[in-house]
Amino acid sequence: MDSKVPAHPARPAHSAPGARAESPAHPAHSVHPGQSENPSSENPSSENPSSGSLATEQSASGGPAPGPHPRERLAPAHRIAADLDGYLGDPMDDEAGPFSYKAIVEAEERDEIPPGAVDAVRAWGFPKYLVPSGLGGRLTTLEELFFVTRGISRRSVTVAVMYGSGLLAVNPVWLWGDAWQRRTVADGVLRGDLACFGVSEADHGSDVMASESEADIQGDELVLTGVKWPVGNATRGRFVTTYAKTGPRDFSLILVDKRELDPAAWSTLPPVRTVGLRGHDLSGVAFSGARLPAERVIGRRGSGLVQTLKTLQITRTAIAALSVGTMDAVVRIGMEYARQRTLYGSDIYRIPVIRDHLVKAHLDLLIAECVAIPVARCLTVAPGRLSLWSSIVKYFVPVLGEEVVASIGTVLAARGYLREGVAHGVFQKLQRDHAIASIFEGTTHVNLANVAGQLPFLVDPPAETGREDELLADLFGWTRTPPAWEPDGRLLQLTNEGRDEIGQRFEEISEEVLAAANAHAAPGVAAELKDLLSAIGALRARIEEGIRANEGDTSSVAALTRAKRYCELHAMTSCMLTWLHNRRVFGGAFEDGQWLVLCLQRLLQRAQPDTVLSEDFLPPLEDAMFGGTGERRWFSLLSLSALPPSLLISPEDG
Repeated sequence: MDSKVPAHPARPAHSAPGARAESPAHPAHSVHPGQSENPSSENPSSENPSSGSLATEQSASGGPAPGPHPRERLAPAHRIAADLDGYLGDPMDDEAGPFSYKAIVEAEERDEIPPGAVDAVRAWGFPKYLVPSGLGGRLTTLEELFFVTRGISRRSVTVAVMYGSGLLAVNPVWLWGDAWQRRTVADGVLRGDLACFGVSEADHGSDVMASESEADIQGDELVLTGVKWPVGNATRGRFVTTYAKTGPRDFSLILVDKRELDPAAWSTLPPVRTVGLRGHDLSGVAFSGARLPAERVIGRRGSGLVQTLKTLQITRTAIAALSVGTMDAVVRIGMEYARQRTLYGSDIYRIPVIRDHLVKAHLDLLIAECVAIPVARCLTVAPGRLSLWSSIVKYFVPVLGEEVVASIGTVLAARGYLREGVAHGVFQKLQRDHAIASIFEGTTHVNLANVAGQLPFLVDPPAETGREDELLADLFGWTRTPPAWEPDGRLLQLTNEGRDEIGQRFEEISEEVLAAANAHAAPGVAAELKDLLSAIGALRARIEEGIRANEGDTSSVAALTRAKRYCELHAMTSCMLTWLHNRRVFGGAFEDGQWLVLCLQRLLQRAQPDTVLSEDFLPPLEDAMFGGTGERRWFSLLSLSALPPSLLISPEDG
């Protein structure tokens, strides 16, 4: 990229305390944490905008496509997230309460969460998004939880992780628990009780088959002995979903309610000192002959390993929200600093290398949205596909997040190393906190290995079912409301059984993209896409050839490299599908498609570093970057759309 940059739009003054830090094109609704009004007093998920298929793209006579239908509104997740964002206030505003960067950094210096932060998210109703709607909560789709977690993470990854640890612990209860277990845990979580997932042991890490904790069955009781460490919420949590032996070769998940135990039979371990997440309860719990009723086993005895592997598919997907929220935060910090910092007679955004870092970081964030959001929707659209797609998301999005954080660190230079100054020095906290995203719920290596293990079965897909087009529309159409979640562990699978409707339909999707680009995209986009898709197709063929030639190799370094490339191809196809299924409704710069070219070029740079971004396509992207910075909107694909506010909410929302 050269040094040409557009003029910077004027930056508005900070929002008033608690005023909406607006998400794209969303009307303001100002409520401050601690005020008596509770925006969650009525269920934000109760509105159900029509999802329906998109209108016909072009008339039979070849005329222009009709405009957005009045009923084509974004799925409720966007409105719910905007409500939370406004409630928490602008983190850049020092007076915005416990979720201002000022309060967050000051509390971390004391190894604490800001006073009032947990109370604020409870008052808004965040714990209700951990409990399915059928049990009195508001967890209707994983997409909704993804969006609200993103909103919290762009302020405090620590608070988001506290509740994420709880989600991991309670999901087995929703998926396999009996009526008593579900009701007890739901009531506790809705009252503010925390939960933890006791799987890890100091000597065994992710080797769950080596777990030494045991639950001996003695009549109608279990006698639990073992130490779980390190575990998030182990000290503060009331419920401990515990992975333990219930037979010579059997492992089970056991619902432990500390309130049921003899206090002499359990204890907590001291908190672990960590690089990031200061103030988070990362500690341990020890059981010594703790007695509890035998019916506290979750689901069928001996199925604990399968239950754990399936449960992780959900939380792996949700972890991407931590990364997208962190990316939003650091890109904003980098943009504001680049606008304000003056060197050599101009702001530093005009320095080509600074501009390059910021543009690429923004593209990476858009790519992360394209990859993560459809997989979040997958839980209720196609849960049997999560075994593969959740591992792709868990590997790819946190890696993108790490790269974006490092890139913005280059923009900030010495300022990024300080614990004060720019945004009160919150960058270094975000950097340290986000590092956990690639570690828990399976490390980068573990998730790549999961992908590599399925690749030999994906190169020769089974016959199509005829539902592929509808499935992809449900996953990628942002105006389609996913079905409500009715937890059932039987719907989750340990493998995709050779099916990957995203990766295996690359050729058909490419043809659709080129046809739509020729008819509707901005000048030059179709030609660029044709060249890009040819290069991507060649890359895909080489990867497939490598998989076939090394069918028995799923664990070598070469196999993991092939898995990386497969994840990158998945991201490319996800960008294409996001454009295809939203372009007509979104309109504007989104439909024009320059962003799609740039995202594909950016992804291709991972395998072909000499790939260059198209300079002529950057102005619309930079307009969105400057607009998001100046107006304090989320950085998102929505910032490229021409959607009016009336299409973001249901009529009854006002």
